[in-house]
Parts: sequence; C-alpha cells; structure tokens
Amino acid sequence: MKKPDKESKIESILELIETPSYVCEEELLKQNLQTLAYVKQKSGAKILLALKGFAMWSTFGLVREYLDGACASGLWEAKLAKEELGKEVHTYSPAFKEDEIEQIASLSDHIVFNSFGQLKRYKTIVKEVNPNISIGIRINPEFSAAPAQLYNPCAPFSRLGVTLKEFKKEEFDSIIDGLHFHALCEESADSLEKVLKAVEEKFAPYIKRCKWVNFGGGHHITKEGYDIEKLISIILEFSKKYGVEVYLEPGEAVGWETGPLVASVIDIIENGMKIAILDVSAEAHMPDVLAMPYRPRIKGAAAPHKKRYTYRLGGNSCLAGDIIGDYSFDQPLNIGDKIVLEDMIHYTFVKNTTFNGLRLPSLALLKSDGTLKVVRKFGYEDYKNRLS
Repeated sequence: MKKPDKESKIESILELIETPSYVCEEELLKQNLQTLAYVKQKSGAKILLALKGFAMWSTFGLVREYLDGACASGLWEAKLAKEELGKEVHTYSPAFKEDEIEQIASLSDHIVFNSFGQLKRYKTIVKEVNPNISIGIRINPEFSAAPAQLYNPCAPFSRLGVTLKEFKKEEFDSIIDGLHFHALCEESADSLEKVLKAVEEKFAPYIKRCKWVNFGGGHHITKEGYDIEKLISIILEFSKKYGVEVYLEPGEAVGWETGPLVASVIDIIENGMKIAILDVSAEAHMPDVLAMPYRPRIKGAAAPHKKRYTYRLGGNSCLAGDIIGDYSFDQPLNIGDKIVLEDMIHYTFVKNTTFNGLRLPSLALLKSDGTLKVVRKFGYEDYKNRLS
C-alpha cells in the first residue's frame, strides 16, 4: 500500500485560530484510519484505538467507521470507550481496584490482568458480572525495542506483565483466553519481528492454547517508511501458526501527524540571547518535551543559527525549566506571531495539566470541507474543579 502524502491545511486558516489551540485535521486523521483499515483487511487482525495516546472523542464518529474498538487503561477510559465509540472495549491496568472492578467488567469485552494475584482475586467477580467477558494475562517477554528506559515496559524490575519465571501454569489453564504483550514504542515491523521471536521462545506452549493474542501498541504503522506489508505478513504467519486471533492497539499511529498545537508569541526579552515567551507551556501542555526529552518540530523553523534569527522559546509558567527549545527563523519574531508546533495531537493533550493555573489549550477540528470547528474551550472552572 502506498500511503498518501500528508498535506496540512493549517496555513490556510491560521488567522482564524485563537491560541492556544490543538487543531486536529480531519482529512489527515482519515488517511491514518484508512491505512489501519487496510492492515485489518489484509491481515485479518482487529485494531483497537489506544485511548492513552489519542482520546479526542469528538472524532470518534470517524474512528468508529474504521477501527474495531478501543483499549482502556482503567475505569474512566473504559467508560469513554463505551459511551463515545460504542464498539469493543478491552481494559488492562497494572492493578485494578476493588471498588471499580465490577463496573470495569460490565463495560469490557476483554479484561487483561497484569499479575496472577489480580487474576486470582477478581476472576470470579468479573465472570459473575459479565459471563461473556474474555480474560487475558499480560506477559513480559523480557525483550524490548523501546528507544528509552522511560518507555521500556520490559526493563529490569518492570512492574508490567508476568515473566516466564513467574508464570502460573495452573492458573493459565483454568480460565485464560489470551495473552497480551506490549514491548514497542514508535517502532517498526522489524522491531515487532524481534519482540515476537522472544515471545514465542518463552511462551509458545501457552500461545497454542489461546483464542487470541494482543500485540499491544507502539506500532508506528502510519509513519512514512513503515513496512506495512511486512506487518501484514507477520500477523498472517502468526495467526496461522497458532490458530489465534491477533489484536493491535495503536494510539500514536492513529493521531500521528494529524495536527499541531498553535501558540502565540506574547513577549520577547533579552538575556544573552533573544527569548520568545509563548502562551503555551512545555511543562503543562507538552510534558514529553521535558520528560523524554523531546524536541517539537516547528513550522518554518530550523535548528539554532541555521537561519538568520535565533530564539529560545519559553513557556508561560513560573517553572525555570519551562523551555521548549532553541530555534531559528528566516524573519524576526514579533509579539502576536503564531507558532505552529507540529504533530501534537497524540500523547500530548491527553497529558495536559493546569499547573500554575495555566489555561488549557482549546480543542479544534479542521473539517474536511475546510471549516474550523472549536469543539472545546476550557475556562477557570476546569482549573478550579481540579482543586478543593
């Protein structure tokens, strides 16, 4: 499959955007969903939206046309999936709470436990609440292609998943329908192939007794250069070999390159270099910039000193380290100029906070017909209601 070139239309409506705003481009989202639907069609796998990576539920009418459902990480995500997507709901959590487990079971088609202790504690309850629920266990293949330890679920002493050493054969035989693993982060089909080899070397005898195997997330399917045909081949070979249904749980791949965070320059100061302060915050609105660390792409900008005018872009919080990065521009920046921070729809606004009383950026959709629709504006009450 040849993926279409992604062409952003943000420039055409930039003057209409009130900042700060996340703007999801509907046409670009549709292109990603069509790519995922192609993988489904050719491989026979089911594909779920990982809400932890993309949860803009105003787009779920479109998502529903292409994907099989959503995977949730707890009660609130499961409720959102049920209410707004209305298809399959698969729920996994590092640990379920006793006062939530019955409601989670009632909402979920699949439930995946992180430990045999949790399975033993809750298996009777979930089956009583939902006799049709399918139960799985998350495994840790002790091999990962994640680029950083922060995002490596198979790192030493990981709390995520059961290693072969800790695997309880008797519990598996009693009630488990499937296995779940997640060991990728923005990775290729080649990386999946390596992880799958480790999974099979350790857990093949159990896979043969499963109804389904969930390959988790981290598959960078919609990124330029991803080998889609290899992914399809891997899925087909695995499902035929073991007679299982395969699930994928992309989050980032759904929202990948579907829209920016648009900010404005609200002041420019000098302290050894020019510093432009924006009406957004790395700490509150782009936490991966500080956590990974991660350098956002900015439309029309380059590395420092590559272009004529270099600025440090800073956030509008009181945190000293609230710095987005140093960038250069062809023209000098002025107060009121708009800055387009590209590819900010996945794993960004879902992590937002109101730290320091900062206003949350609005959520907007650039519709396929070229109209801009603001679907949510946040105000003081959103800040106040998080406090007491």
